[in-house]
Amino acid sequence: MNRFWSEMARRTEPYVPGEQLNRAGIIKLNTNENPYPPAPRVTEAILEAAQGLRLYPSPTADSLRRVIADTEGLGPEQVFTANGSDEVLAFSFMAFFGPGKAIRFPDVSYSFYPVYSNLFGVPFEEVPLRDDFSLDIEDFSGAGGVILPNPNAPTGIYEPLDGIRRILEGNPDCVVIIDEAYIDFAGPSAATLISEFDNLLVVRTTSKSRSLAGLRVGYALGHPGLIEGLVRIKDSFNSYTTDRLAQAGAEAAFRDMAYFEETTAKIVATRGRSAMRLAELGFTVLPSSANFLFCTHPQTDAGTLYEELKSRNILVRHFGKPRIKDFLRITVGTDEEMDKLFGALEEILNDFK
Repeated sequence: MNRFWSEMARRTEPYVPGEQLNRAGIIKLNTNENPYPPAPRVTEAILEAAQGLRLYPSPTADSLRRVIADTEGLGPEQVFTANGSDEVLAFSFMAFFGPGKAIRFPDVSYSFYPVYSNLFGVPFEEVPLRDDFSLDIEDFSGAGGVILPNPNAPTGIYEPLDGIRRILEGNPDCVVIIDEAYIDFAGPSAATLISEFDNLLVVRTTSKSRSLAGLRVGYALGHPGLIEGLVRIKDSFNSYTTDRLAQAGAEAAFRDMAYFEETTAKIVATRGRSAMRLAELGFTVLPSSANFLFCTHPQTDAGTLYEELKSRNILVRHFGKPRIKDFLRITVGTDEEMDKLFGALEEILNDFK
């Protein structure tokens, strides 16, 4: 530690993202990126927007917020945008959580939540998932705040809306954040509950289902009072968090629903086929509603599989944490990429027999 670091810098343990290897021939199945390019109009919209780069972007992202609102059946005043969903989450921690009663999130979940809790001095409790990695709904009642991904990451398990409703009903006096990074590959969204619960904030990203991980556009949906709280934090931090190119590209992506539905359906189909193939190879695969699979092999160490795949230029994710150290998280790629993965796994497993 440096002697000039603040207390905030000292107490922080930064989030560790998936590897980004800059070498040719990598099959990248470790960061849940979309294997398909963005909608065709996206690049054209970005090039048009680039003509105005001498000007600041809209600080309120009105046009983008309107198209998101139309897509979700909400009003623009119920939509907030920022530089990726991680920034939306950071603003949410600052806007809605504080040093009082502990917030709760699952013990197997997105590892940025404890990072933000420590960064912003928010006490937290990790609620253990059941042995099958499902949520124990009752354990989330009476919290100082709740945040959970649905579908969960890294398990991929989706909690039906009845369970989300019960969590909201059990926490009427605090904000409940449902982090829906992968909802477009799953079932109904909690956004359908916004009209009933003024304490519900739904956080989304364009990085997964809309193939815009490189643009960094995230957004939140909720009651206008919650959105106003996020805006207050954003405008006290940086008024221009979503740049001109990102706003234009994201808007174009939302306008092309046919392409979005086509590529999402492809990923869901490949996910089903891939889960079956992994099972044939002896893996236990958790039921996934995301664009990744979480699996374990009874005879082969997950860390060893990760290293062997990496040596063959195939990247998957291994977290190495106590409850999930035996699991790999595998992003659903194209059919061709997945076939190469299965070929490599078959070779590795045969070598270990």
